[in-house]
Amino acid sequence: MNSDWKRAEEALRLVEVVGQENNKPVSVIRFAENLRCIGIGTDAAVFYDPDTPDYAYKVYTAQSLEKKDVEARIYDRLKGSRYFPRCYGVGPNYLVLSLEQGMTLYDCLLHGVPVPEQAIQDVEEARQFVRSQGLNPRDIHLKNVLLQEGRGKVLDVSEYIKEGNDNRWEHLVWAYQHVYPLISGAKVPLWILETITNWYNRIDTATFGIEDFAKRVSGLFFGERK
Repeated sequence: MNSDWKRAEEALRLVEVVGQENNKPVSVIRFAENLRCIGIGTDAAVFYDPDTPDYAYKVYTAQSLEKKDVEARIYDRLKGSRYFPRCYGVGPNYLVLSLEQGMTLYDCLLHGVPVPEQAIQDVEEARQFVRSQGLNPRDIHLKNVLLQEGRGKVLDVSEYIKEGNDNRWEHLVWAYQHVYPLISGAKVPLWILETITNWYNRIDTATFGIEDFAKRVSGLFFGERK
């Protein structure tokens, strides 16, 4: 299995991914007919090939090739952990990763799928493992965590060499403990999720207070309380 992904090499050579300014998602200009784009980020797009169904191919923009090499080294240091995908190989502009089944925590909220506490605990243990390898677990958010049969798996490791704590996961854990019990199992409309995301991305980290933010968010669900 470790090398049968090479059957996709010819199709991957046809993929063209272009970066955008202001940290916006990449644009996919072209790709082979047998490939399917299953994810888009700010540095790369992820593709699936039905002929090699065990793999996901993360194809980077020309400007992000250095990040590809950094991410490959991070995956090598995390090798053997159940909490992360496995990296099987490196191409000129792509990584070959294990295809992970499941629903992101973001999609769980969208579709009303309950998120068990075990999944949250799994991410906590994944973060501990990352630190034990001399790395820094950052950029862990709703779209970077998969729910797999009640367990959690972390998808994107690209920022683990950066310094500092972005507090994104800590804020999510707080919301899980204090806000999520009020909406667990309910389908959250897309416009609410996107509104919360946009608000959060514009916060002033110097003055941010999670409780005040939670009150603002609660107004979307329950209306303004007198």
